[in-house]
Amino acid sequence: MVAPEGVEAQTCVMARGNAVWARVYYRNTTGEELRSVLTLMGPGGRTVELHCAPAAHDEPGTCETPRVPSSGTPGSATAIAEFVGAGPVEEAPLLLRAGSERAPGSRG
Repeated sequence: MVAPEGVEAQTCVMARGNAVWARVYYRNTTGEELRSVLTLMGPGGRTVELHCAPAAHDEPGTCETPRVPSSGTPGSATAIAEFVGAGPVEEAPLLLRAGSERAPGSRG
């Protein structure tokens, strides 16, 4: 996804063996330091959050949550990354929200 403000992001859920984690690929062309939160959501309301600080440059970057044991079927987890601008948290504008898609036929 691309925001008019200059943030690009693609979010996905990764799995290997019985571990699952979220990853976001991003590019920050705003010229400002941003804040982002990457959230992995699993079955039963389980979540893992990680705060990232995308640098103010045009180079691609990644951020990923810690790996956690998978508690559901493959494809049952989703991920969302939210990028916000500078300033006090309660006043910072939401610039982009990018989410993963569940695998076809999966339940969560």
